[in-house]
Amino acid sequence: MVTNCHGLKGFLDTEKEKNMNRFNFLESPFIDLVNCHDGIGTIKHNDAFPEDSYASNLMFLHHTVLPPGTTVGNHAHENDEEIYIVLEGKGLYTQDDETFPVKAGDILRNKPYGTHGLVNTEDVELKLLVFCVEI
Repeated sequence: MVTNCHGLKGFLDTEKEKNMNRFNFLESPFIDLVNCHDGIGTIKHNDAFPEDSYASNLMFLHHTVLPPGTTVGNHAHENDEEIYIVLEGKGLYTQDDETFPVKAGDILRNKPYGTHGLVNTEDVELKLLVFCVEI
């Protein structure tokens, strides 16, 4: 069980795995994140691509699953942009002072120094790809 929402480095075992240019995020093992960013419940999380393999300013690319009733708590960012791509499910997304419904196909951009959070309001999992780029 992990409580740090972005501290997933090191779960790959070999140098070969760390240096791969192809990676299947659907086959990656999930870890449990409890109260992600002071949210509610336990969400599932994996590195969609190994964090320590980027040559760019990409900080991470995660596959995240929010079970029904769970949340990613409202949290602030610094000088980076974080993007949520909703793959499946529905929920409520809060960005700064605005809350609105989201569904599969939506792409959500949190601007540098912005705040955001997400709630799964449905009876099915809310599945996302999440990536963050340092500015």
